[in-house]
Amino acid sequence: MKKQLAILTFLGVLATSTLFAQEADSAAQPQPDPEPRVEAQAPAAAEPVAESESMHQVLKQKFIDGGVAFMVPILICLILGLAFAIERIITLNLATSNNNKLLGQIEDALSKGGVNAALDVTRNTRGPVASIFTQGLLRYSEGIDMVEKSIVSYGGVEMGKLEKGLIWISLFIALGPMLGFFGTVVGMVQAFSDIEAAGDISPNIVAGGMKVALTTTVGGLIVGMVLQVFYNYLVSKIDGLVNGMEDASITLVDILVKHKLVTQK
Repeated sequence: MKKQLAILTFLGVLATSTLFAQEADSAAQPQPDPEPRVEAQAPAAAEPVAESESMHQVLKQKFIDGGVAFMVPILICLILGLAFAIERIITLNLATSNNNKLLGQIEDALSKGGVNAALDVTRNTRGPVASIFTQGLLRYSEGIDMVEKSIVSYGGVEMGKLEKGLIWISLFIALGPMLGFFGTVVGMVQAFSDIEAAGDISPNIVAGGMKVALTTTVGGLIVGMVLQVFYNYLVSKIDGLVNGMEDASITLVDILVKHKLVTQK
């Protein structure tokens, strides 16, 4: 449910950005001047226009230069990719726990109240490590082999949950630059078509097509680079969590052997 809410929120941002782009497109079109008097166009009036150009306005203008038909899909890739990345970052941060502290609480509970007390500790602790410990403790009476098998099996399930959504981020990493290159090809075709129609090569003729070609390429590459940074961070975060789960699981088995709840082979 949280993922759907995040995606809907970002889609709302997308709709707002598109509306702003359309407004900028309308503002960029030259308007007829009903009063051609010279005194109405004072130099002081042009000064605030130059000063009012912010980074946001520049980005909107570049968005328009690249062509709305090509830049909107690239923007969608960026927004959806960031939505999945932010959802994964929040989930992984919530899944992070202090394994050493949890193991100390489990060992203390085993010493004072047995397995039931240890199960209360793991069930009241958030995170994949506590869930794995719960599965291992539930099968302690079946021997060390069953405990290890249940830990390994449920560890695979938890790892799959941690990696959920990464495939979509990798899709948008590949799709963003591809859409940019598609706009590049279309822009070049447009430039050559304009040259053919005009029968002459001049900067003014090819500028429109070249502008679309270069802007879409830059947009697609930016999307790929931004999402790649998030993807690599998420992969490293997942690797750290998995290594922590494996180390903590080995320690849990040692604790069970120490308290003679299971016997070694």
